[in-house]
Amino acid sequence: MKVAEAVGRALSAAGVRQVFGVVGSGNFHLTNAMVAAGSNFVAARHEGGAATMADAYARVSGALTALSVHQGPGLTNALTGIAEAAKSRTPLLVLAADVTAPRSNFHIGQEALADAVGAVPMRITSAEDAVGQALAAVRRAVHERCTVLLNLPLEVQALQAPDGVPAQPGPLPARVPVEPTAADVTALAHLLEGARRPVFVAGRGARSPGARDALEALADHCGALLATSVVARGLFHGNPWSLDVSGGFASPLTAELIGTADTIVGWGCTLNMWTMRHGALIGPGTTVAQVDDEASALGAHREVGLGVTGDVELTARRVLAAGGAKRQGRRTAEVAAAVAARVQWRDVPYEDTSGEDRIDPRTLSIALDDLLPAERVIGVDSGNFMGYPSMYLSVPDENGLCFTQAFQSIGLGLATAIGAALARPDRLAVAALGDGGALMGAAELDTVRRLGLPMVVVVYNDDGYGAEVHHFGPDGHRLDTVRFPETDIAAVARGYGFEAVTVRGRSDLRAVADWLSGPRSAPLLIDAKVVKDRGSWWLEEAFRGH
Repeated sequence: MKVAEAVGRALSAAGVRQVFGVVGSGNFHLTNAMVAAGSNFVAARHEGGAATMADAYARVSGALTALSVHQGPGLTNALTGIAEAAKSRTPLLVLAADVTAPRSNFHIGQEALADAVGAVPMRITSAEDAVGQALAAVRRAVHERCTVLLNLPLEVQALQAPDGVPAQPGPLPARVPVEPTAADVTALAHLLEGARRPVFVAGRGARSPGARDALEALADHCGALLATSVVARGLFHGNPWSLDVSGGFASPLTAELIGTADTIVGWGCTLNMWTMRHGALIGPGTTVAQVDDEASALGAHREVGLGVTGDVELTARRVLAAGGAKRQGRRTAEVAAAVAARVQWRDVPYEDTSGEDRIDPRTLSIALDDLLPAERVIGVDSGNFMGYPSMYLSVPDENGLCFTQAFQSIGLGLATAIGAALARPDRLAVAALGDGGALMGAAELDTVRRLGLPMVVVVYNDDGYGAEVHHFGPDGHRLDTVRFPETDIAAVARGYGFEAVTVRGRSDLRAVADWLSGPRSAPLLIDAKVVKDRGSWWLEEAFRGH
């Protein structure tokens, strides 16, 4: 058995059951070995798409996922998706063939690339240690919740594996939750006991049913209102005290209630510039606390009065058990009525700017929210449009929105939705894209069709890079470089085997209803011609964060 086969078998046996990638000569034998051992492989049309599919699958499924790429250009093609995963602390194993001969045209400093984008570089160095080093990479990705780039030199892959290498090493142990200290639990319980207007903001580290239940129970006890960062949107879906998303996508009522809190607790949430609107949502006398199982995350973006190192669910349950009298907090009849009536963006009045040949993106999004089934998983690309699907399309739980936006790259949305669709085949996958991102990632329309995914792809098409148009246009700058002639993206989709509809007004959405009620034998693309004169409410905050 060659090293490539031994490593592939060991990774599959250790629990790496889903692999995405583009196969070339350097990762051919490794990938085939994983498939032969029982792992599932999805071939993308571009390594960048494969990386984002793997990232999204890992986020939605909660399972360690692998990306398999060729040496050199295979890895560089995937770098944007790897950077997104690394910045998001996604447990992801990147398996990259490597050429060590300096004169090879494939030779690059692959470790340096990993360092540059925040991934952890590791390497297979010998036939004797190959399986152990591969399993060490798996352990690091899982236990440290990070993206690991495992370099596999071609000359080592081709060596004979030693006799006795375990083909079935067995699954690796799960990550052990971090216990908070008794002193920290007491301090947080004391803080909440004195709070009169508390708000809990849950983030990526709270995305589990157990954490949700624990936070809701503690919030009931101390009278806290509940909100999430956008990556955890849907965590408190259906809770009458949920404010939905905090930050740039927050509704006016949500911003008001968070901004007048006397105590804000971030649970597995970094309280960064997006979630706190550059600090504008924190009142001058507000006490801020943060709970995270990574000590380095405490206070990283925001000064905190109390930082607690601990698992979100464990910490919430320990604080609840610490006792104290139950308190009303902000949970009054007046607040309950306001939340029920005005916390969702679709309930905020607006002037519909739809015209004869263009539809208002708010009108489009509300209509789609009414049409699409409630059990959905949405992948959103980046761009001027992105707030509309992120806030106007509801999601059933914390796995309903896959938001690959830590790197703010355009072009990841379609691949995001593919990865999420494969992780949740029981739900309708919806890809929400701008025209720029749709055309960047168009090659993966083939992957949607080839996999037979009954997906809906919505393109908010304003024929340009709207973020730049609306940011620079008011100052009189020329916009020729960020505007484009009208493109028939529906025709492009039909070429890939999609059903497609062009939407310029509400009446055009009848075709969407027909597709939803039909056999859904082919995926659907909606080329929505949205009005060009709307800059999004979060746009200037995005530019302030550059």
